[in-house]
Amino acid sequence: MTTYIEHIPVLLQESVDALITDKDGVYVDGTLGGGGHSKEILDKLGENGRLYGIDQDDEALEAASNRIGDDSRFTPIKGNFGYLTTILPPQTHGQVAGILLDLGVSTHQIKEPERGFSFQEDGPLDMRMGNLSGVSAYQVVNEYDYETLRDIIFHYGEEKQSRKIARAIIDNRPIETTGELQKVVSSVVNSRFEVKSLARVFQGIRIEVNRELEMLENVLEQSLEVLKPGGRIVAISYHSLEDRIVKRFFKAGNFKGKVEKDFYGNPISPIKPVNKQVITPSKDEVSRNSAARSAKMRVAEKVQGGES
Repeated sequence: MTTYIEHIPVLLQESVDALITDKDGVYVDGTLGGGGHSKEILDKLGENGRLYGIDQDDEALEAASNRIGDDSRFTPIKGNFGYLTTILPPQTHGQVAGILLDLGVSTHQIKEPERGFSFQEDGPLDMRMGNLSGVSAYQVVNEYDYETLRDIIFHYGEEKQSRKIARAIIDNRPIETTGELQKVVSSVVNSRFEVKSLARVFQGIRIEVNRELEMLENVLEQSLEVLKPGGRIVAISYHSLEDRIVKRFFKAGNFKGKVEKDFYGNPISPIKPVNKQVITPSKDEVSRNSAARSAKMRVAEKVQGGES
């Protein structure tokens, strides 16, 4: 069994304070990880409160259960939050007071070479956040055609040199490890921006492997089915692709970000932002935890009587 490398929860107090509106309510931590946010949520809940913690990673579920201990208010669930309505018990639908989503990769996943998330450690090309994902990074790198690979690196990695990188990957196949991929990418990018380019390429492949943006859109849409009117969703994102999806959905209840209006011109959205300004970590938190540097937190509330 691998030692679980603890993930320091980002915006811990801010997220939990924004999330909990009813101490005896039902809550969902959609990204359980090592249980840092969940432990804090349980500390704030009353004896009748309930918390469901979702994660697709067996190691995270075990670490969280060890951290939280025997608490009858807590139920861990193995699964991907993108299937929220399927994996939550039916009796919770329309009853949930709050959902927390701390997006991105955990410290444990990045630091464990066998998981293949980092270009700083040599390991197998995997990048699956759990054993529920179908495709691995090895398949993306070695089997995808040029156009698909280029688009993944450009759109998901937001990397301008995507054409050159995709061509180099194809010319150097088979690529077996993260170290080999790192060398191929480094050989064609500007050395001044090498680390940033590597981070973007690995991000793009990881998003594709785990269908991260698709799962995020799923959970946001399905949150409206499980939240009760006035129930909240708190989302912490770490790159612009995620933040854009969250921002648009919180504003309008759809992914175009355009608020629909009724016959009289009144806005009709099933959800509304609670905080007008995005919430970011303090300088002190960033100095203690560099992983918090790019975090952005948004909070929204299901509208009273809003259609689900």
